[in-house]
Order: sequence, then structure tokens, then C-alpha cells
Amino acid sequence: MHKTIPNISDNPLSKIKLRNAFYPIIIGLGVVGYLFYREFNPKAFDVITFTWWSAFWIFIAFCFMGLRDFGYMLRLRVLTENMLSFRQSFRVIMLWEFSSAILPSAFGGTTVATIYVNKEGLSVGKSSAVVMITSFLDELYFVLVFPILILMVTPQALFGLGITSGLSSFAQDILIFCIVGFLLKLVWVILLAYGLFVNPRGLKWLIMIIFKLPILRRWKHGANRAGTDIISSSKEFKKKSFLFWLKAFGTTFLSWSSRYFVVNALLLAFFSVNHHLLIFVRQLAMSVIQLVSPTPGGSGFSEYIFTRYLSEFIPVDAALLGSVVIAMALLWRMISYYPYLLIGAIIFPRWIKSKFVGKV
Repeated sequence: MHKTIPNISDNPLSKIKLRNAFYPIIIGLGVVGYLFYREFNPKAFDVITFTWWSAFWIFIAFCFMGLRDFGYMLRLRVLTENMLSFRQSFRVIMLWEFSSAILPSAFGGTTVATIYVNKEGLSVGKSSAVVMITSFLDELYFVLVFPILILMVTPQALFGLGITSGLSSFAQDILIFCIVGFLLKLVWVILLAYGLFVNPRGLKWLIMIIFKLPILRRWKHGANRAGTDIISSSKEFKKKSFLFWLKAFGTTFLSWSSRYFVVNALLLAFFSVNHHLLIFVRQLAMSVIQLVSPTPGGSGFSEYIFTRYLSEFIPVDAALLGSVVIAMALLWRMISYYPYLLIGAIIFPRWIKSKFVGKV
């Protein structure tokens, strides 16, 4: 007897179409093309020369991306207590990143991540708990690391306040985004910590009260699901040991730190660069801004922010800076973003076929 397999159209994954992978590519390349059209100077090729030194640091950039994904895989193994193999963990991470890459940044891949984990063999409760904890750890990394690094580089250097009149207006916008984004992340971490480790039912009750407000009522079913997930997560993780949490946060630290070092490596491939810590911290600030992007995976928006916020670290003549920084932004996205579209487009159809269409 064959087991009935639910139709893919009955779950949130039906919203993910392979053709959607073309949209962020078109948007991203379109923005880069427009910026090139405005700024392009043929002499830029005189300062961007490809050497063995360049190849080495580009390889290091790819290694940082590999470490990022390896850290995610290790974290999944830790959170599932090795119930997922490395192969399964790799598959989940690639599908998760693919979803994030083709969905608007505010929506992301987290909404379908529970299905990915569940279909690899974990119960729905366990899967939702794992996804909820990953959200908590990701935001905890930012909430803990960002303030410490701001003190190390100084707020004036981070936000560029007072450096030039042209940057100041943009930098002050960055400052506002970071303050609001940090406060939202801090509130979310505090609420999750309270719900996961102190009073999960009380937090669900509070969430449901908030989402009874007229302006939020349309999302009350999603809020109810989130509250239920928090209760399930609490049961799963409330009694874990200190070593468990140390491993979970350690792998989170590895993943996010590796991600932010990619730009440092790319800049070293072509230029003599200082202020590496400041470059690193500015990328944390950029990640807050990318959350408000309406485009899939922040495509186009991310390239633009890169050209505005990191251009001062590229030591070239002002007449060439526009062309050079646009080329660097494109290279950055080619290493840190587009590969997930390609890998996901290969894995996703096969995974859907095996999990929803195949016979058991």
C-alpha cells in the first residue's frame, strides 16, 4: 500500500517557483547596469588588475562563504542532536538560503524552513523548535556583538558622521535604521528568551492580545502559530546544558562572522586596505538596512547600499571610484548571493519530487 503524499500546492512551498530565481538576478544586474551607465569610466580597468594575489584572496572569500555554511550545518547538527546527517544539513541549508534569496528580505526563508527540516525526518514540533532557536541565536549574535564592536570602532567612524557633507545625510539615515533595527532585535531577543526559558504560555497570551489590535488583526493566525512554536521550542530546549548552548552559539558566531569577512577578503584581492574591523562592523549595519528591502533577497538594494557605505575603503582616485565600487559590489554578490540561486535551483526540484511526489 502506498502512503498518501500531500500535494505541494497545499503548503507554503507552493509559493516558491524556480522562475522566481530569475527576478533577483534581473533586478540586481539591472541596478548594477544602471549604476555602471551613470558612473562607468574605462580607466577603472587600470586599477582593477587580476593577479595571483587577487586569485588567492577571492579563494579566501569563497572559503569564508564555505565556513558560513559549514557553521550553519554544524548548528543544525547541534540543535537536532545529530538527528540530521551532514548531507541532510547541507540540503536544508541550501534550500533555506535559496528561499531567502528569492523572497523579499522581510519575508525570508524562515517561514518555510520548518517544512525543510520536518521533511528530513524530524517531527513538526521539533522542526519548529529548531527554526525558532536559530532565529533566537541569529538575533542574539547581533544584539551581543554589534554594541561591543561599535565601542571598539567608535560611533563616529561607523556612521561616518561629519566626514563629508555628502556622506553625512546618508550616514544619518544609516544611524536611524541601526537604532530602530537594534531596538527591534533587542525586544525580539528579550521576548524570545522570556518565552523560551521562563513563561512560554504567558508570551503566547501576550502575542495574541497584541494581535487583536485592528491594525494587526489580519496576522493573528500567524501570531497564534508563532506562539505555539514558542511553547514547543520551550519544551525542547529549556533543560539543555550550558555546553549545548555554548556549541549552538559558537557555530552561530562562526557562521555570521565568516559571512561578514567576505568583503574584507574581496577588498584585499585588489587593494591595500586598512580598517578591517570597521569594514566588518559596517556590514552588520548593512544587514539591518537590508531587512527593509522589498526586493527578493535584497537584490539591487544591497548593491546600492554597498556602493554608498563601503566606497570610502577603496583607495582609488575619486574620478574612478564610482566604477570601481560598482564592480566590487557585483563581485561581492556573485560570491555571497548568486551561488545559492544556482545550487537551490538544482536541489529544490529534486527535493520536492522526492518529498512530495515520490512513493513511500
